[in-house]
Amino acid sequence: QVQLVESGGGLVQVGGSLRLLCALSGRTFSSYAMGWFRQAPGKEREFVAAISKSGGSTYYADSVKGRFTVSRDSAMTEVSLQMNSLKPEDTAVYYCAAGGSDYGLRGSAAYDYWGQGTQVTVSS
Repeated sequence: QVQLVESGGGLVQVGGSLRLLCALSGRTFSSYAMGWFRQAPGKEREFVAAISKSGGSTYYADSVKGRFTVSRDSAMTEVSLQMNSLKPEDTAVYYCAAGGSDYGLRGSAAYDYWGQGTQVTVSS
């Protein structure tokens, strides 16, 4: 059974940075593509970023492109989301997800396992 644990959320001012981490345990890390999604109050969960099993391909939502960077560390069996130039609209609970395929990573249906989420709050 795959377990995902996120960390690194918190309160930051506009223009600041945060780095989210998601540790995977229970299965082979390289067997899973990894994604980040977020959900703001009163809104649906939305795609943020994803990285393929090999790390060779990355995908971003238009709203975060150029500001966020997703990467994976096979030695640490974790994926990170570096968030720079944060805006109030980035405030949300951020979820890490793992899926067995490299296809359709912008959609939540591609993922089999989800973390509990970590809160990110950007204050103006």
